[in-house]
Amino acid sequence: MAIQHHARKRFGQNFLSDASIIQRIIQSINPQPGQRIIEIGPGLGALTCPILEIVQQMDVIELDRDIVPKLQLNCGLDKVQNKQLRIHNTDVLKFDFSELAYNEPLRIIGNLPYNISTPIIFHLVTFSHLIQDMYFMLQKEVVQRLAAKPDTSNYGRLSVMAQYYFHVSPLFLVPPESFQPAPKVDSAIVRLVPHSEKPVSVDNDKAFSKFVSIAFSQRRKTLRNVLRDHLSPLQIEALGIDPGIRAQSLNLQQFAALYQAQRDNNL
Repeated sequence: MAIQHHARKRFGQNFLSDASIIQRIIQSINPQPGQRIIEIGPGLGALTCPILEIVQQMDVIELDRDIVPKLQLNCGLDKVQNKQLRIHNTDVLKFDFSELAYNEPLRIIGNLPYNISTPIIFHLVTFSHLIQDMYFMLQKEVVQRLAAKPDTSNYGRLSVMAQYYFHVSPLFLVPPESFQPAPKVDSAIVRLVPHSEKPVSVDNDKAFSKFVSIAFSQRRKTLRNVLRDHLSPLQIEALGIDPGIRAQSLNLQQFAALYQAQRDNNL
């Protein structure tokens, strides 16, 4: 019988308990012996334990120190000596993933706390050159925003920047009753694969992100108005873009073109 743990709201804990969903997630990840699988927020080991059976060694990052011994017991680490579960009891937003980089690329998985899921994803951008792929459980609306296309209500800065760094693939929905305790929102599984070569070229990632934020800062305003301190309507038109449209109508390539034009203005 699995060791239980009282979920703590301050850690955003909702423990996955639906066996069919767990199996579906593992099938999507398709772990193989010898792969470097890193799990963020393993909780009580719903994914950790069965994946550990396959790969034989894992690293997990868990902030709640009280859950660690329960995780170890649930995975049978008091009985089976040939498995290795390296537990890093720390804040994932401060964790240096390069410490885990060896010959194999990293495969990162996790049921991310909904309140810090986006900061975690962008923290991992720093280590994208070490990462093969990532599979995350997120709030459904966040997955929709990550994968959104131009001219849709979910499209915004998160969509543009996520798709700048990753190939985004929503996989399937996970209902609240799949967790203990049940969250008040629907969840979804998403696969993020770092681009081997980014789809557009910009000279400064942080500056590009700031520019995209400015463009979306007043969603109801047209480019002519929201970018008036950066580009003139004539300069926008020169790029083949109508200054009368809004930021949510621009694709990634158009954002990059506008960004580069305003950078050239400042040289």
